Amino acid sequence: MPTFYDPVADAEEASQALRGLAHASRDFTHPEDAYGVIGDLLAGVRSMQQSIQQLATRHARHDGRAFDDAGDPAAGIRDARLAAGELSEAAAALDRVEEGLNRASQAAGRIAWHPAPPAPAETEMTRVQGPVSRWVNIVFLQGGEADAVLWLIDCDGPDAAIEHLAGFDYGEETTDAALLNGYVYDTPPTGALDKEARTGEYTLTYNPDLGHVALYRHHQIAPEDSLDTDTPAPTMDPDMGSAGGAASAGTAMGAAGAAAAALSDRGVRATGREAGSAAGRGPVSEGSWFEHPGVAAVKRDRGLGL
Repeated sequence: MPTFYDPVADAEEASQALRGLAHASRDFTHPEDAYGVIGDLLAGVRSMQQSIQQLATRHARHDGRAFDDAGDPAAGIRDARLAAGELSEAAAALDRVEEGLNRASQAAGRIAWHPAPPAPAETEMTRVQGPVSRWVNIVFLQGGEADAVLWLIDCDGPDAAIEHLAGFDYGEETTDAALLNGYVYDTPPTGALDKEARTGEYTLTYNPDLGHVALYRHHQIAPEDSLDTDTPAPTMDPDMGSAGGAASAGTAMGAAGAAAAALSDRGVRATGREAGSAAGRGPVSEGSWFEHPGVAAVKRDRGLGL
């Protein structure tokens, strides 16, 4: 937050804010947000112009207190007036920047941005066979190990941290280890409060509050190396007139014939057993199926049978 009274602290914060904007403005998810950014930059240029002119005035006003390292006042006054003149010219040069931003802001304010058209539905007919993009985790640091990298980000920016962490990337060896351990992602995983920076094929995610840093490298998988998950299941040919259908029909008919023959043979054996039993017992009575043969004989002897 600005102090409004400490020019040194406010200048440092403004420098860091502009540096962060330079990284963040590389990509706009919503192009309509650019209008507000242009307006803020226009206000920032006006404030910068005022600050530069005020610095020029201070150098000219206090030139009597200027000395060089050897204590020569003449050299100090000369350099103070030279700095004041250069600062005044720099402030005047910002007039053109302000005018350009003002015209750009007016033009951007007349734009009515429409939502991006939805992506066409992917089908088997429209699918383009190409390399598959993945993100390979190079390194993940947290706690004390991440503090040094977070300090490097604060001092020199995310690009310096990416250059430092890229030293952990050993090419194919790192890729093979990530594929083996499952550290490969469709997109770099980020939390709700994580910050992200990209340089070339690397993406850096970090969170100063939670104290962790991660670096990912873009990796492309050739179509011939991707897993084929669309293999169709085998289906039966509905046309029984084909060779396969005839073979299947023949097999089914053969199985049915074998089953019928087995049942017929079983019936013959059963009939033989019944005939043998009848021959051993004599004439078959018309009694109940559940009646004991001895009881039936007693009924016949006593004249109780019908």
